[in-house]
Amino acid sequence: MDSDEKLELIFSNTSEIIAGEEIEKAVKSGKPLKAYAGYEPSGRIHLGHALSVNKLIELQRAGVNVVVLLADLHAHLNSKGSLADIRKTAEYNKECFIALGLDPDKTKFVLGSEIQLDPDYFLNVQRLALTTTLLRARRSMDVISRDEENPVVARVIYPLMQVIDMVALGVDIAVGGSDQRKIHMLARDNLPRLGLKSPAFLHLPIIHGLDGDEKMSSSKGNLLSVDDPADVIKKKIKNAYCPMNVVEGNPVLELYKYHVFPRTDVVVIKRPEKYGGDLSYNNYINLEEDFLSGAVHPQDLKNTLGRELIRLLEPVRKYFET
Repeated sequence: MDSDEKLELIFSNTSEIIAGEEIEKAVKSGKPLKAYAGYEPSGRIHLGHALSVNKLIELQRAGVNVVVLLADLHAHLNSKGSLADIRKTAEYNKECFIALGLDPDKTKFVLGSEIQLDPDYFLNVQRLALTTTLLRARRSMDVISRDEENPVVARVIYPLMQVIDMVALGVDIAVGGSDQRKIHMLARDNLPRLGLKSPAFLHLPIIHGLDGDEKMSSSKGNLLSVDDPADVIKKKIKNAYCPMNVVEGNPVLELYKYHVFPRTDVVVIKRPEKYGGDLSYNNYINLEEDFLSGAVHPQDLKNTLGRELIRLLEPVRKYFET
């Protein structure tokens, strides 16, 4: 794989790239790169998480060293349970990531508390706190915390720790959803003021919940877990939000765009002859166009999507059966 092919793979399926020129320069010079994604162990791994896992797999294929941070202390600060329970969830998360295709021999899994209790780590958190206004820190909190009338101090510490995670891990690239943008821009703006290097960022789209809500969430139950049984996948997709001729915020179409087509050469929408027979697609755009025109019915989309996801997630189910 030459440098242009590597860059195409690194930048594919992203919603935004920050400091992409730094990545491009490193790849073309042959400099080794390290990337990371952080996960708060707070529930089951779903297809929203899998989007970033897929990107990490692509980065591995491009020769990038990959680190997965299982952020146990972040989950604790976010009131997601006892540390003992959170660490059990972290082990389950790790197994899911391996089952999804991350190479365990080429992936470094780091528990947050392994780096975040180091004296130098907390010194850097304090240094960052001295350069970050309370307003900026609050803006960097997650949406739920920002909406709280009187959030606890832990919610403000959370984004500062996330920024210093990148320093402690020594990464060149951070992968995350577009909802992490405020934290990432805090890193770009403030780390250089401390004489510390900020990584480049690959932002990924946020997949809507199966009910059409803003995002998949364990607390809302609007997700599709990567280890769901086949019959559960079929039922969840059957009941998913998919209004006729509507693309924006349509989770069924998003799952085709970000999960099915990147891993499938041809998608066949199976239909009885009396409804026009089967339709074949080798790209998402044509499928979307036919859906908008009414040539493809939501139920046809759902039936095929259920089959495709059952097929794509079969390795995960088999992994946990053995």
